[in-house]
Amino acid sequence: MKAKVVEWLRRYLPAEILSVLATLGGAGLAWQLAPGQEVRAALAGTWAGNVAYFGWLLLQDVRRTRRQLRANGRRYTRRTLRQNLLALAVEFGPAELLDSLLIRPVLMVWLPRLLGSRSGGILLAKLLADVTFYVPAILSYELSKKRLRRFDQAD
Repeated sequence: MKAKVVEWLRRYLPAEILSVLATLGGAGLAWQLAPGQEVRAALAGTWAGNVAYFGWLLLQDVRRTRRQLRANGRRYTRRTLRQNLLALAVEFGPAELLDSLLIRPVLMVWLPRLLGSRSGGILLAKLLADVTFYVPAILSYELSKKRLRRFDQAD
């Protein structure tokens, strides 16, 4: 189990760090540009965090896949990119829809109000939403490794 936790931390922690920075930056910028527009700031923070998070994971998946394919004398193709994207969609799809469209924005609107701190509320909202996000995401990741993340075999 320890090896699994280390694998998950290596996969998700750098993406999380980038996501936290982008979430705070996106929400902060939206608040600066449109003061008092809490919903706009919550959505901007949510989507900025998502772009950073999933962009990093896709980049890492593509790099890993390219190395695997090169080791087997094969090329990275559009079909391979589609497989990388499908693997991410399977890993995060259901968890992300619920998270981005409901849980995270609601928490990002209400927690800054309840705490009286924009940054503190946004950060706490992100951390609480991550709990409901990672359980299904990690389960889906483990399942996707068996079929969608196998690039070591010839087509």
